[in-house]
Amino acid sequence: MKADGVTVSRRAFLGGVAAFGAASAMPGKGFGAEAKPDSRFGGVQIGTITYSYRSMPGDAASVLKHVVGSGVSSIELMGNTVESFAGFPGGNAKEPEKAKAMLEWRLAAPMDKFEAFRKMYQDAGVGIHIVKFGDIGNKDMPDGQIEYYFRVAKALGAPCITREVCDEATANRLGPLADKHGVKVAFHNHMQINATTYDGALLSSGKNLAINLDIGHYVAANDDSVLAVIEKYHNRIFSLHLKDRKRGKGPNMPFGEGDTPVAAALQLLKKARLPIFADIELEYPVPADSDAVKEVAKCVLFCKQALA
Repeated sequence: MKADGVTVSRRAFLGGVAAFGAASAMPGKGFGAEAKPDSRFGGVQIGTITYSYRSMPGDAASVLKHVVGSGVSSIELMGNTVESFAGFPGGNAKEPEKAKAMLEWRLAAPMDKFEAFRKMYQDAGVGIHIVKFGDIGNKDMPDGQIEYYFRVAKALGAPCITREVCDEATANRLGPLADKHGVKVAFHNHMQINATTYDGALLSSGKNLAINLDIGHYVAANDDSVLAVIEKYHNRIFSLHLKDRKRGKGPNMPFGEGDTPVAAALQLLKKARLPIFADIELEYPVPADSDAVKEVAKCVLFCKQALA
């Protein structure tokens, strides 16, 4: 397995996968109840976005079990998981009465449940470095709901909130609030960015506006080097999303089989000592004889070997 000059031996990788499988099947071994995960390798914190487990039960306890089972010690948490844990009523936001009830709940919600969620995960050895509220700052969102999102992030101990790349008006609204709260808001890309997207005013309205760079989507959409993009914006990148896509809008592949230089990107973080989180986002099809926990664990192993 090779990416931009960085090679991960397929024999070693497959051997490691087999060893992981054997260990995790033994009571009290591997990443079971008696062991806390540690996915920091060579000074680089490997994590995962909990969206990776969307094919599995999504309540707070189940997600924690998935994360620990994959050997991951720090996460980008999908906001709906913790809101459900805290008692959020849910519903269709397009229905006025439901939307009103959801907003009223958020504006009045105490933070004790969110703090309890943080403790539950911390006690299991899992930190939360990002909480994803993908609609933060959307047009017509009340200021109170934005403030609530920042309060939740702080209650979880998460220094960053992620959302999708937005227009300058939204960024201009979020920048001062991010600085006020001391919590970053990082923009996640699909295939809509290039090497000059962040040269303009998008990050200019606050020092806590940042980038959540999805290297797989970038490679699928562009012909230039994503490593150069990391080097260019390293002081504004909070985290990477790791996936291995083919160029030319190609598919997601198992790590090491696509065109995305996952291993080389990790080596860049290691060698340059860049304080950037690297989060696995499982998007390739899960094999019929596997599940998301096992596949994320394989990705963790790939990252560990890339950073050896």
